[in-house]
Amino acid sequence: MTNPFIHPGASLWGPLKELWETVDGAVLRKQPESVHLLDLQLKKHKPHFLSLFKNPPKSAEQREKVRKASTEGIAIQGQQGARLLPEQLLTEAFILSDLFDIGELAALELLLAGEQQQPHFPGLTRGLVGVLLYWDGKLCMANSLRTLIQSRHGKTFTLDLSGELVALTTRFTDELMSQGLTKRILTLVSEINVTREFERLQKERGLGNEKHRKEVSDLIKECRQALADSLFSWTCQSPLTKEDTLALIGNLETVTAQADGSLDSVNLSLVMALLYCLDVSFIEQGTEDREDLLQALPLLTERQYVSAVHSRLMDGQPWKLPGLQAVCRLAWALSLRVLSQLPQGSALVEFTEADEALADQALLGDVFLFMKEGMLGCESFAREEFFIRRLHSLITDFLALMPMKVKQLRNRADEDARLVHMSLQMDSELPSSLRKDLDHLMILIGEFYSKDPFGLEMGLEFWCPTESLQHTSLQGSYLGMALQRPPHKQVVLSKFVRQMGDLLPSTLYISYLRMLKGLANGPQCAHYCFSLLKTNGATHSDNIQGVSGSPVSWEHFFHSLMLYHENLRRDLPNPDAAHYRHPPLRGITQREMEGLTSFLQLLTTIITWSENARLALCEHPQWTPVVVMLGLLQCSVPPILKAELLHCLAAFGKSPEIAASLWQSLEYTQFIFLPMQCSSCEEYPLTRGFCHLISTLVESSLPVNLGAGLRVPGFQPYLNFLRDSVFLPFPTRAYRRPAEKWEVADSVLEVFHKLLRDYEPQPSDFVQEVVELQGEQVPAHKPPGHSIMFHLLNDSPMLALCLSLLEEGVRQLDTYAPFPGKKHLESAVLHCLCLLDLALEKEVVFMDLLRESQSSLLVSPLEQLLQGVSPQTRRADHIVNIARYLYHSSSNPEAAFQSAKILRRIANYPNIQIRLVGDFTHDQAVSDKLMAGFVECLDNEEAEEEAEKGDDSDAQKKVARIRHETQIHILNLLITSLDLKTPNLALYLLGYEVKKPVSSTNLQDPGVLGCPRSCLHAILSLLQRGTEKRSGPVLTQEAPHLAELCYQVIYQLCACPDTSGPTMRYLRTSQDFLFSHLQHLPFILPGNQIAALSQMSWLMKTAAIELRVTSLNRQRSHTQRLISLLLDDQPHTQHTADGESGMEEETRSVSGFLHFDTVSKVRRKLLSVLDAIHFSQDMPELLQLDFFERTQIEQVISNCEHINEQGHTVCNVKLLHRVLVAEVNALQGMAAIGQRPLLMEEVNSILQQVVERNRVRRSLSAKRHALQSWRSLVETLLTACPVDLIPADDRQLIIRDLLLDLHDKVLSEDAAGELMPIVAGAVFTLTAHLSQSVLSEQQQGVGLEASSGFASIANSALHLILRKLLDFILCTGGGYQRLRAHLYGSLLYYLQIAQKPEEPDTLQTAGKAMWERLTAPEDGFSKLQRENLSIIESYGQALMEVVCRDACDGHEISRMLALAVLDRILSIDRQNQWLVYICNSGYLRSVVESLRQDDAAVQSLLTPQPPLLKPLYIYESKMALLTRVAKTGQGAVELLRCGLVVQLIECQVFDMVPDSDAHSIFVYLVMRDPSGFIPSPMDRYRQILLPTLRLFQVILTSTSINHQQGAAQVLQWLIVHADTIQSLLRCQELSMGALQELSLLTGIISKTALPGTNITAHALLFKFTPPCSLLSSFPFSKSHISISAVCANIMEYCQTLLLQSSAQAQFSICLFSPSGSEPAGRDRGRTVAYSRVPSLGLVLYLLKNSAADFFRFHQSHRQSLGKLQSLDQLPPEELKELCQGLVSGPGGVEKISSVQRNLLAKRRLVQLINNRAKLLALCSYVIETCLFVLWRHLEYYLLHCTPTDPKDSLLPGAGLFRSRLTDDSFGGLQASGGRGLGLSRVSQQDLDLLKSDMAAGFGEALQRKLLEVEGLYSQVRSRYTFIQALVRRIRGLLRQPKS
Repeated sequence: MTNPFIHPGASLWGPLKELWETVDGAVLRKQPESVHLLDLQLKKHKPHFLSLFKNPPKSAEQREKVRKASTEGIAIQGQQGARLLPEQLLTEAFILSDLFDIGELAALELLLAGEQQQPHFPGLTRGLVGVLLYWDGKLCMANSLRTLIQSRHGKTFTLDLSGELVALTTRFTDELMSQGLTKRILTLVSEINVTREFERLQKERGLGNEKHRKEVSDLIKECRQALADSLFSWTCQSPLTKEDTLALIGNLETVTAQADGSLDSVNLSLVMALLYCLDVSFIEQGTEDREDLLQALPLLTERQYVSAVHSRLMDGQPWKLPGLQAVCRLAWALSLRVLSQLPQGSALVEFTEADEALADQALLGDVFLFMKEGMLGCESFAREEFFIRRLHSLITDFLALMPMKVKQLRNRADEDARLVHMSLQMDSELPSSLRKDLDHLMILIGEFYSKDPFGLEMGLEFWCPTESLQHTSLQGSYLGMALQRPPHKQVVLSKFVRQMGDLLPSTLYISYLRMLKGLANGPQCAHYCFSLLKTNGATHSDNIQGVSGSPVSWEHFFHSLMLYHENLRRDLPNPDAAHYRHPPLRGITQREMEGLTSFLQLLTTIITWSENARLALCEHPQWTPVVVMLGLLQCSVPPILKAELLHCLAAFGKSPEIAASLWQSLEYTQFIFLPMQCSSCEEYPLTRGFCHLISTLVESSLPVNLGAGLRVPGFQPYLNFLRDSVFLPFPTRAYRRPAEKWEVADSVLEVFHKLLRDYEPQPSDFVQEVVELQGEQVPAHKPPGHSIMFHLLNDSPMLALCLSLLEEGVRQLDTYAPFPGKKHLESAVLHCLCLLDLALEKEVVFMDLLRESQSSLLVSPLEQLLQGVSPQTRRADHIVNIARYLYHSSSNPEAAFQSAKILRRIANYPNIQIRLVGDFTHDQAVSDKLMAGFVECLDNEEAEEEAEKGDDSDAQKKVARIRHETQIHILNLLITSLDLKTPNLALYLLGYEVKKPVSSTNLQDPGVLGCPRSCLHAILSLLQRGTEKRSGPVLTQEAPHLAELCYQVIYQLCACPDTSGPTMRYLRTSQDFLFSHLQHLPFILPGNQIAALSQMSWLMKTAAIELRVTSLNRQRSHTQRLISLLLDDQPHTQHTADGESGMEEETRSVSGFLHFDTVSKVRRKLLSVLDAIHFSQDMPELLQLDFFERTQIEQVISNCEHINEQGHTVCNVKLLHRVLVAEVNALQGMAAIGQRPLLMEEVNSILQQVVERNRVRRSLSAKRHALQSWRSLVETLLTACPVDLIPADDRQLIIRDLLLDLHDKVLSEDAAGELMPIVAGAVFTLTAHLSQSVLSEQQQGVGLEASSGFASIANSALHLILRKLLDFILCTGGGYQRLRAHLYGSLLYYLQIAQKPEEPDTLQTAGKAMWERLTAPEDGFSKLQRENLSIIESYGQALMEVVCRDACDGHEISRMLALAVLDRILSIDRQNQWLVYICNSGYLRSVVESLRQDDAAVQSLLTPQPPLLKPLYIYESKMALLTRVAKTGQGAVELLRCGLVVQLIECQVFDMVPDSDAHSIFVYLVMRDPSGFIPSPMDRYRQILLPTLRLFQVILTSTSINHQQGAAQVLQWLIVHADTIQSLLRCQELSMGALQELSLLTGIISKTALPGTNITAHALLFKFTPPCSLLSSFPFSKSHISISAVCANIMEYCQTLLLQSSAQAQFSICLFSPSGSEPAGRDRGRTVAYSRVPSLGLVLYLLKNSAADFFRFHQSHRQSLGKLQSLDQLPPEELKELCQGLVSGPGGVEKISSVQRNLLAKRRLVQLINNRAKLLALCSYVIETCLFVLWRHLEYYLLHCTPTDPKDSLLPGAGLFRSRLTDDSFGGLQASGGRGLGLSRVSQQDLDLLKSDMAAGFGEALQRKLLEVEGLYSQVRSRYTFIQALVRRIRGLLRQPKS
């Protein structure tokens, strides 16, 4: 029955991929909780395993169904409805179905999956991808099988898995085995064949480009390999059944070899499987489960098994590979030998007796030759440790278990040697019966042990420590136990090695040396071999007696070498002779040459491994090997031998002490002038040998003065030779062996790489130094690195060749075909890339030094040279070629890594980026490839982040680390590029538009609308892995640094204005990126806290941007989701959709409430993120130094510091190490040498300390960054998101939680000071929002009088917040003043909460009785304020001290805020404790005295240029505080005592009124800043003057008891600054500021009218044009209050003067002339001009106006009150209009919510009402004083005044003053004799006129109005009938008959 649905992931691929991931996770990666998943998968896939690789069959029904898919559609699993498929797709499906012989539906699924996966395979069609998926599915199946079998419990290895898992896999695989798995595997291995498959695919066009072909062939090969490995793994662990074993043997009978005679890797695995089947060697290892394993071994338990295998292997029928048959026979013979020695073996005697015969047959089949050629010759042999172990046991078992056979072999060899010797002597042919078995055995041993990829050093078993070695210390450590008897097998093997060397026949000489070479491979083996050759030699006494030692000894070897040297030296030809080729070498025969070569190879092996051997041989006085070898190099010997000599010298050169002398010897022999190139024979072993030698020597030591005395010292000649004679000509030479071309390139480039790597540019390199040579001065050579740099920074042949090599390399790699020398080409390319990278790294320093030295060298930056045109392609494609290596990252991870590194360095240059984008996108095919390369590197799943870089022993781990580093470089490249201007590389790689505006990009999922897979997709898929699971994104755990950079790239894309729109849209819609990651916060990484913090930082910053953007775009649902994710303290019910909560929600919350919220609360996400930021930071201890001076070391450390890419200041540890080591090396004398180890130890401890310091800095920086991001996220949540998304009560609780948690963390003992400023900033914002939230809640009238306290947040919580805030202020101590500025701000916001909001003045309050007010219950505000104060007072003087100190000194902002805090606390401190403190402690005096000091700074504010306004703000703050102090009588007196007014008198700033003429205004306009923030000079002046005037006003009001003292001082100030005040009073400008000045000035003047001083003051007032005249000129405008205040002040002044002059009218002074006419219309200005004395008509006019104003204001007041009471019913237009007054900017009102609008309207109405109430008070006061003044004057004029002669009418300027006013200190008025004179000027006519005018003006209507004012206002205010009485009196006066 077929599945009716189509599986979208293809049933032949998707589920199998999933299976493999599960198996891999459970067995290899040992993931937790994976056993259960594995069990499910195995149950699901069991049928697939049983019918391994069987495809679903075709069927007519399926075919029909697929055919109809284009018309009727087809159902796809997980998608609704049927989907119509195009005809083309169906045709392809039928082709695929026929091709692989699979069901039609399965073929269709593969194509659909191919279409879906296509973006991962750029350049392939869906069909080609389908082919890959088909084979990948098969491979997943085979890999799963292999891994499951490897996890079994068995006899060979264990994977350390849980018992549960092993039981599961063992049970499962046993079942598979019982169902015939072995035969199925064997069938598949022989059926699947790459060539056959390729032919079929080729026919159906199923093969794409080279890469596709390689991938398909690799998949097929890996499938076969995995199947064969499954069988091998099985036999390693458990035996096969008889049938299966026979089937395996049957399969091997037909196996054939490859062309070179070796087995392929699949067949090798099968052979090894059989060898493990026949293996019984594990019996010797006494493991605890030995008995169980023996029971399970059919060799011991099943007779039929042994019988069947025995007869099959004894069968005379030859196999296709006789050598293979021989190997199996030998293995079986050894197994039988072991069985015969076991008690169970007695039953198998008939078989075990045949072991000798079998062994003989094996030897006849050339078993050892086949093992060497057929098995060791296979490439994959060395890749599997258990192949090596099995072959080792086979060889050693043969030697140990069959000693007689070995003896026979030796005898036979001796016999053969004699025959050979005879035939050579008689010149006859060699006998045909020669056998070389022992020869082959020795060569096999040599070959086998000379490769040791796993470092097992198995050759140790051949070395038995001899007694003579016992005393050496080496021995004890080698085998772990000093004098124990070694195992029998080891003794036998060691004997074999020794005996074979005794009386060695010459025919075996070379084989024996090769065997020793193999057995000397490894540090311990080399030591033993060295000792053997030492002890074999004849002793000195033997030599004297003429006894020669063994031919295999050092003595013999070196003696022979010396003889050769002696002989050949005599034959040294004349170098000038033309025939210098290789003359007939009579010295060395071919045979001798092979012997010498073998000896040199053995010597090389031993000294490579053993340093002791190196030194011992080199220092031997008789042998002097180095000298002899160098001598031989000068002789005429074959190049091959010379090459071996060079390799040997290179091995000696590994010791620095030998290297130094080697250099001298090389110089002496003038080696580089010997002819080296053997061009005629087209082979170059000597060149390669020389490069290898130089490479080794350069690494060991490079003497600076090399060749001194003979030539100009230095390395230059060698470098020139390597460059000009080896490197530059290498491409054009002929090579007999093509691979050698790349070997030469590789070896010479390796030297260049090392030289450049170790070069650090120094200033001395750029100074031309000279040396003296044979009496003349010649220029000295530069260091070799300098020369290489010079060639790389010029368009030199060397650079050109490097670049063309890179081009050639990438071209070769693009073919995906193997070719000779591929490995060396790859290595050469890698060296080239490293050279370019090093040059780019060092060029900055190099060029800086070059510039400073003013040398004449010319160089160009390498990044510019790389933009040059390639001669091969005629295009500027060097950088593109370098980038193309990324495309080969899977096969060449190191080249990709270097390529990424170079690109990242180049990316730092903005001008190159734009060119690069053009080069990368110029050719679409190249562009796609490059993009694919970058994406492939980022996508790589094998990359791994290593905690420790040191461990590169495991090749796989090393590659994984390199891949990871490549990803890091690519991400850093993106990060760097994103900061540069567009277009840049990052935008291109991340898939943004580079040819159109970036913001027009439309990001899509890969494959949608032809969108390729870009680096952004790769980054997102890296990050998204695991987000759907509970454990969270995998990358954050597995590769923390990588994850951090990925998040950073995402953040940068979201933060950059161009990319932000498209990115955030894509992340929101296609990925739901932020939500899926934020839900896993906080990331906790115990091992890497720094990375975890950085990851969270970038993520939170991105989230803040998202919240801001979605809020602005009104995407409420998105914002809401994120807000609730971050802030909810209810557990998330993930799966209920909106609106499904219903009843359960209700009941839950109720039950939650009943349970005191214990169950339902969870920690808010934001708080748990805060928990993850640890505020404590462990600091490194101080350095403990014995040798170095601490201060100097600290100086050196700070000199080595630099700012790294992340912006942290860190110390460059490598540089520091160099400096310190140089310092140690510079020490002279024996004592220094003796102490060197101690010094180096101290250097080490210093370096560790510095590394720790760097870590601490990085850690603190990460914490700062994380906290900063957290803060910005919190601030965005509270500020930018719509208010209504977080209800007010929740908002307050959230802020409470955040504040308390923040304080708890920052107040803990060990909190790091570096984090405090950020916390303080956050506290400030949070407190501001708390205050705002509480206030707005109160405005809405909620919870005002709630029992819990204030608003939704309980009083207790508020108190707690206040206490923590004060603790925080105190814990910052003396430092951190700027930080405290934030805390003072917070405190101010907090105290604002308890400030009672402005209430509307309904004019009714006065009606309440005093008692009522006293007994009213305390409201919430007062209560909170009282409690706040008691908390503040509980902190006592400590807090006072801190605040006062900050107020007096330090940073300006802190001072302003501290002053504001003092101001605020003084305002609520009813007990005046703070006031007493600031007075007594001298802080108040300090503030007062600072006013005089600030004078100069404040004066500077009045210049036209916009200055710094700091002094202004400080001044205002001080004035505000002093004004607050002055509001209490005690404070005002204290201020006067401190000399406040005296200080202000001395301030000259008040006299500096800015010019308001056109020029200064023009200057201001020109200089003005565009923001309009800086006020004009006049405004600035007012900002200085007005606070001073207010302060005076308050002092005058407060010092009512000591009025005299206060007023006198203020008057003094007025007198000192009289000119200024006069000009201000005369000011014609009627701006708001001018009016405020007037109102304050007039107020002060009116209050300073003291008895005794009034004359002066009055004169003063009149001297300044009497402001009364202005009164009538004010229009009715916004400035009502100021105008009314001016009127009120003037009238108050008049009243005060009248009252002071006398209590009775007849003795009172007259202020107004007796003229009743009101000022007429427009010409009243002119009246003012001549009439120095104002008329009474003016007072009347003012009275009338005020009465009219009063009613207008009263009306307006009543209307506003009405609106306030019915606010909800107001029409929207009116609301908008009200709000307009409080919202700035056009369209501002539109944007705010309706709730907010209501609040604003309410606030505006309260403002209006209170404004009108003030105006009403002023109007009523003006009315009362006007009436009083009018009454006193009328009473005087009409009752007491005697008129004079009429002709003396009012003269201009006449004064109506009593004699006591004639003392006019200003001299402006004529002094008149006596009172009579002054008064005689008033004529009767004037008085009559006055009376009639007044009677007319003061008519009925006015009187009625005035009485109404009293009724409406004054009576309510309790001054009952003042107006009434005055009106009555005036009326009486006017009505009285003429006298």
